Amino acid sequence: MSSLTLLIISLSFNILVLLPLQLDAISSCNGPCRTLNDCDGQLICINGKCNDDPDIGTNICGGGGGGSGTCKSSGTLTCGAKSYPKYKCSPPVTSSTSAKLTNNDFSEGGDGGGPSECDEGYHSNDERVVALSTGWYNDGSRCGKMIKIRATNGRTTTAKVVDECDSQNGCDDEHAGQPPCRNNIVDGSNAVWNALGLDTNLGVVDVTWSMA
Repeated sequence: MSSLTLLIISLSFNILVLLPLQLDAISSCNGPCRTLNDCDGQLICINGKCNDDPDIGTNICGGGGGGSGTCKSSGTLTCGAKSYPKYKCSPPVTSSTSAKLTNNDFSEGGDGGGPSECDEGYHSNDERVVALSTGWYNDGSRCGKMIKIRATNGRTTTAKVVDECDSQNGCDDEHAGQPPCRNNIVDGSNAVWNALGLDTNLGVVDVTWSMA
């Protein structure tokens, strides 16, 4: 057997050994994939590429999710003597996304200011409705959708997304004089707080949320 033939056999063997390692590689956003196991983290394989899971509501690959998992301030807004950070993004959405639950009155004349962005209407305090920080609101892509919220006391409830908790603008009449929202806010009606067994006088509490 010639040395050339031996070399060809050796190269073919090495390629066959290395090939499974390449196929087993974990792909990130827009990376190649054939099965769900080929994709990193919460991503799934769609049309041969790893992408966000629409059932979970991840926005890791697209805008409004923080991209690489970090979300930096896009500047500051000065209200009187105080400066507040502005955000275009929010932390990535997962099956258990950490957030701060705040309280909002979505009725006409309430502390929410103007009507809700999703439907240009007002909502009773008896409705389980929420506003999401700008990044999570994601240009209205979650309007009308239900999310599931879990409090640290173990209680859960669902609520409908009807508005944006603006993380870019504030301190004006449209926002009832309130500063910009932080980028990790689920702003819930009284009905949401009551369903979770929480006292609205607390003002802000830790919760987790996901798409329902």
